[in-house]
Amino acid sequence: MESNDKIKSVSEFVLPALPYADNALDPVISANTISFHYGKHHKAYVDNLNKLIVGTEFVGLPLEKIITEAAGKADKAAIFNNASQAWNHTFYWSSLTPKGGGQPSAVLKKKIEASFVTLDACKKELVTAATTQFGSGWAWLVLDGDKLKVVKTGNADSPLTKGMKPLLTIDVWEHAYYLDYQNRRVDYVNAVIDKLINWSFAADNLD
Repeated sequence: MESNDKIKSVSEFVLPALPYADNALDPVISANTISFHYGKHHKAYVDNLNKLIVGTEFVGLPLEKIITEAAGKADKAAIFNNASQAWNHTFYWSSLTPKGGGQPSAVLKKKIEASFVTLDACKKELVTAATTQFGSGWAWLVLDGDKLKVVKTGNADSPLTKGMKPLLTIDVWEHAYYLDYQNRRVDYVNAVIDKLINWSFAADNLD
């Protein structure tokens, strides 16, 4: 017979491991920022979600299903916020990689050029979306039908609620950058795009 701990773990969401060491994104994002952002904020969303779904119809559902089912329902707002933030953060960590930036794969670059004309134009739209999002939120490169777009979402929202397929994201909540950049969001965004953005992850998400 399984222990209670093992049974409990089957029905609970677990904080996914980072895809790199906590100091791997230095100096663009410090280990100190990662320790708070991943170890405190992201963990809290996962822990809160596990508590909120006890005894609800959401137990046992995949995270994406919880997000789409709870979206727009006032009485499910807390569940949506924590589920979506848990998903968004996991997606964000994979959108970054040490020694990132550079050029996308040929397939992704062709898709980017078909939608934005140039890679630089795509990056400029990402910077604009990330720096003009008022308050907390996210900037995304998404696949909408057969076209790539840059969109921004506020607070916990994500393109999953709008039928779009996320390819990568940049977190512009203050906890993502304030320890390293204070109020200089634009410097954080430019550094992420130039040095950390994970084009390979975006290309994988095209499939």
